[in-house]
Amino acid sequence: MTGKRSAGLLLYRHTDDGLEVLLGHMGGPFFAKRDAGAWTVPKGEYEPDEPAWEAARREFREELGLEPPDGEAVALGEVRQTNGKTVTAWAIEADLDPAAVTPGTFVMEWPPKSGRTQEFPELDRVAWFGLDRGREVIVKAQSAFLDRLAEHSA
Repeated sequence: MTGKRSAGLLLYRHTDDGLEVLLGHMGGPFFAKRDAGAWTVPKGEYEPDEPAWEAARREFREELGLEPPDGEAVALGEVRQTNGKTVTAWAIEADLDPAAVTPGTFVMEWPPKSGRTQEFPELDRVAWFGLDRGREVIVKAQSAFLDRLAEHSA
């Protein structure tokens, strides 16, 4: 049986303080009070018949409410997360104002077993991080994307 697959775009920029990446904090009640391991590349699941690159661009639009930037995409490969999901990512150099983000939403039953549903943002905030800080907060498996980007940018 094949596990779920996600694809995403990691924006990066060069600043006076070094390389920075744009990460999103996962929305919803499970991550509300977490920092470490609660940040992610903007990404989402896709079906086997959809090319991963197209899914990454579609998910960027859905997660951030903005068109993905044009530019040369750096393939960052795949990682497998502890939940079994395989994530494929590309990096694109671009600057984006986090205040411009209008996140997509999802609905879930909350509180559990209450019979009530609530709507939550896919990403409740986005922010720029230097690579060291980014490695501290990103989903553990996805830190490999930061390492690969650093190698590419060296």
